[in-house]
Amino acid sequence: MTSGALLEVADLVKHFPQGGGLFRSPRVVHALNGLSLTVAPKETLALVGESGSGKTTAGRALLRLLDPDAGTVRFDGVDVLAADRKTLKGLRRRMQIVFQDPYGSLDPRMTVGASVAEGIEIHRLAQGPEIRARVERLLGEVGLEPAAADKYPHQFSGGQRQRIGIARALAVDPEFVVLDEPVSALDVSVQAQVLNLLLDLQRDRGLSYLFIAHDLAVVRQMAHRIAVMYYGRIVEQGSRDDVLERPRHPYTRALLSAVPEPDPETQRVRIVLPGDPPSPTTPPPGCPFASRCYHSARDRRCDTERPELRSVGATLVACHHAETA
Repeated sequence: MTSGALLEVADLVKHFPQGGGLFRSPRVVHALNGLSLTVAPKETLALVGESGSGKTTAGRALLRLLDPDAGTVRFDGVDVLAADRKTLKGLRRRMQIVFQDPYGSLDPRMTVGASVAEGIEIHRLAQGPEIRARVERLLGEVGLEPAAADKYPHQFSGGQRQRIGIARALAVDPEFVVLDEPVSALDVSVQAQVLNLLLDLQRDRGLSYLFIAHDLAVVRQMAHRIAVMYYGRIVEQGSRDDVLERPRHPYTRALLSAVPEPDPETQRVRIVLPGDPPSPTTPPPGCPFASRCYHSARDRRCDTERPELRSVGATLVACHHAETA
């Protein structure tokens, strides 16, 4: 693990049984298959990949909103998965999450003020009139008027609701926040405002982020480092510039080729991946990307031997042919 990391995740595994019955065993969906990553203080690590790659499961498992089947999660040296109820309550004050859906993440029966104050009251961070004052300061910090505290979620736009979700996460003064696709449900014009807000909050509060996303254009603005996820594992990881400008894994290159190019004079070759992703209930014996990769036609190792994450140049890559990129 990286020395001085705030969050350390090693070999995280999460499987979900599905179906089954009296005479039939359930199928098992392999959501996380040995995920390892670190996040340093005041750093943003972007976790990117297609839908179904396991990104959201990873974010929830490391906060113990889901209980992983195996692996370790350490936050500031504390074993999150082994923590008792009292210890976990303290950790949850320091580790928060902003959900993807600003419409579904707020209780429609609670006023905005009550939603934001909930964490303050649970952790006894203020009492009496100070709770209201603290809520109003938080709403102002995310760009909303104090009067918003007396309104209900349905009275706000999507971007405003996401600001409320951010205020709720910040209410307990966390050090680390999982941002689970925080702008993917918002209009493009609003996305930039929310991203700039998140950057300002990170600067002012010294926050660390795990930024879950599939939009690499957004990642370029937010991330210090990028981890590319496929089939529940990291397949490439490195600094933002190394991954975006010098990708070595064929999956990373395919993702980048799909990013719209704002300059009409620039021609970009779109990489269309053939084949289908492997079944989430039947892990392949070799590289999980082999069925879609041009390397596998020339090297049978791709079908039989799973590549481990290794250092190639300035990045970590899980590919038998990373040197030829």
